[in-house]
Amino acid sequence: MHRTAAELKQFEKRLEVELMIHPVIINNHYCNWFANADLNLEDLRFFTLQFSVFSNQFLIAQLHKMINAVDLEEMRAAKEILANEIGCVFKRSTQETLESQKKRAENPEDEGTPELVNTEGTVNGGTFRFQAAHFEWLLDFAKPLGLEFENLGKRKFGSKSTLFFCDELVRIYGSEDFSESAGASYAVENWAAAGFWKQLIQGLKHFKKKQLPELPLGFFTWHDKVEDQHKAHTHDELKELFLGPHPFDEDTFVHSGYEMLNGVWAFWDGLNEERLQRQVN
Repeated sequence: MHRTAAELKQFEKRLEVELMIHPVIINNHYCNWFANADLNLEDLRFFTLQFSVFSNQFLIAQLHKMINAVDLEEMRAAKEILANEIGCVFKRSTQETLESQKKRAENPEDEGTPELVNTEGTVNGGTFRFQAAHFEWLLDFAKPLGLEFENLGKRKFGSKSTLFFCDELVRIYGSEDFSESAGASYAVENWAAAGFWKQLIQGLKHFKKKQLPELPLGFFTWHDKVEDQHKAHTHDELKELFLGPHPFDEDTFVHSGYEMLNGVWAFWDGLNEERLQRQVN
């Protein structure tokens, strides 16, 4: 069935009223609190533990998304994300200046420093660095908090709500159904671009200034820069999906997108409930 640009416009209006109004996008209680809170070490340790589980377990969902891709182009797009997550640095798609190339050649370890690595480009032809793996960036953040590799990332450390989110990512985001996985991807992209990284950074900068000057924030600032760029691309990505050649079910797309946001909400709501319980105790 051939879909038209007019139908796409109508579908975008539907997404605004049925998907983009999800509370995790418009009113994330935990992130609202985090941005302005007087954070303590216990707050950050629990947050970091749960975030590390989500961050590490996301690799499983992304692998499912790659395996279940509807075509080679979609598979390559999934590989881009997966390869970058595990340490393949983006290579700029535009030609770098000779000075920049020389600097990178002289300081190869810069490609493991989140403040200095590229936030756009392609992993095709990019350099792999163990230190450029996103989980290693998170480890660098966790160490000043007293957390080490053996304390982080494993499923056994996840709370019930964190594991629910991880499992929903595999089930919906990594689904074999194109409309379902596409809806989940769109939902995740819009959640990520809604500003939660900025809220986390605001709270972390406050904590860093008051209590832990050596706390590295590169993991968070890098992701925030990436999402600022992705936000501008969401319309174009939806256009390609909607007008593309593959079977596309609007209801499935919207339903799976909302289910995915429920999974995201469970993660943040679990963090919020835990910190409120600590206040009571």
